[in-house]
Amino acid sequence: MLKGKLCTLRHMQAQDLDKYLQLVNNLEARGPYFPALLKPPELVKKEFYETGFVTDEMERMLILDQDDNIVGDIGNFRVRSKHTREIGFILFEQAARGRGYTSEATRLLSDYLFRAYHHIQRLELIMATENAGSERVAQKCGFSKEGVMRQQLYMNGRYHDSYLYSLLRSDWEANRE
Repeated sequence: MLKGKLCTLRHMQAQDLDKYLQLVNNLEARGPYFPALLKPPELVKKEFYETGFVTDEMERMLILDQDDNIVGDIGNFRVRSKHTREIGFILFEQAARGRGYTSEATRLLSDYLFRAYHHIQRLELIMATENAGSERVAQKCGFSKEGVMRQQLYMNGRYHDSYLYSLLRSDWEANRE
């Protein structure tokens, strides 16, 4: 469990599955920057019971508020090599956005990844260029913009350009408290 001032990150437990499925499959609450794909409950449950949403390739954690309510999820997964992980996140309710949960969750997860896995050299965040909220999270967490990937994301029936942000281990070490 990773604890911050606003939120806690922890791995999903069996008793979380029904609430998680209800939240993740609420298309209206997701916002415009999350793919409009429903997750079949049977497949999600099967994956959870097989892996707990933790493998060498990926790891998913819940974002909980101070009252232990699920407000979102955050995950990391391997891209291109064992030295690079991409972080992805979603807040499930509009009311939770803009309150600092995602920034704190991203900082907590970044700290955890660099401390626990010495082979990780680089973390990445990728977001649609029009997603100002995710771009603010990247900037607040010390990630550097590397550029634009043209038509890299497919969401809601069309391709979007995306920004690539990264945080190197050396950047993290220079800025940690």
